[in-house]
Amino acid sequence: MKRGGRPPLLAIAFCRTAWKGRKTQNKGRKAVTKGRGIDLEAKFADFERDGYVIFENVIEPELVSEIREELLRVERDNNMGFRDTDFEGKQTVRIYNLLAHGPTFWKIPIHEATLPFAEKVLDEELQVSSVSSITLCPGQGAQPLHADDQLIPVPKPHQPFTLNCVWAISDFTEENGATRLVPGSHKASGMPDYDMEMDTVAGEMPAGSVLFWHGSLWHAGGNNRSKERRFCVANYYCAGFIRQQENQQLGIPLEEARKFPRRLQELCGYSVYRGLYGHVDNADPIGMLGREDGSRLIWQRSYDEMYEDKAGPAE
Repeated sequence: MKRGGRPPLLAIAFCRTAWKGRKTQNKGRKAVTKGRGIDLEAKFADFERDGYVIFENVIEPELVSEIREELLRVERDNNMGFRDTDFEGKQTVRIYNLLAHGPTFWKIPIHEATLPFAEKVLDEELQVSSVSSITLCPGQGAQPLHADDQLIPVPKPHQPFTLNCVWAISDFTEENGATRLVPGSHKASGMPDYDMEMDTVAGEMPAGSVLFWHGSLWHAGGNNRSKERRFCVANYYCAGFIRQQENQQLGIPLEEARKFPRRLQELCGYSVYRGLYGHVDNADPIGMLGREDGSRLIWQRSYDEMYEDKAGPAE
């Protein structure tokens, strides 16, 4: 490189430090989705302190009822029964890969009451890691304490790489097995042993509410001592540089993914992270879904575009 000249384009890309303040290059992606009357700053402060936060009564009752009926339909149509592992729950019905089971479930990852907070925690280039239902039936015992990101081999504590967003499709109570939480445990330097016993709090909330928690937070499914099922959908997000828990590109038929709203397509991995990671033959993979306005890759941008954020607004 000549002295005084501009550095190579890729060097600019990798050395930039103000990623979150930049303009997004992905067509159709909003930098941060606007929430519905939710004080995101206050909620985020609670989240940073405790490792979890509850948004009460933010999901429309009609949508809650629709999701519940669809969960029962999928369970019935596919003869789904209890799981056969202690961790998944031998009195628990789990339905994985919900996005492949109908458009009702497409509404969950992109809901305007929840996506803005996920974007704030992980940034706007986050992805859907998995969408699954967890129905605790009467008699289901408590799950062992664990953290969702404990298999990611990096020192802890660390910034959030994953974010769970649990939708209460029925009331969550102490009696019916509301998720048990260890406040502040996302700041711990290690992970719990499965046989560890600790003081926990119950994530109690009415149906139509949402419980977010940091991927490093110690938590566990509760003990359902009631006579009713406890319904929920676990909408699990991850940062764009983390591998998804469910393989969305293979688990969801391409013909179904083509019907998704664009934002959901991007969240499922039909996008390029930071203008580089995830491209297919030098192109945005959203083109595989029939869209022609994909984002440009990092090396397809001009020097002026690369310097744009550093230069600041024109006077």
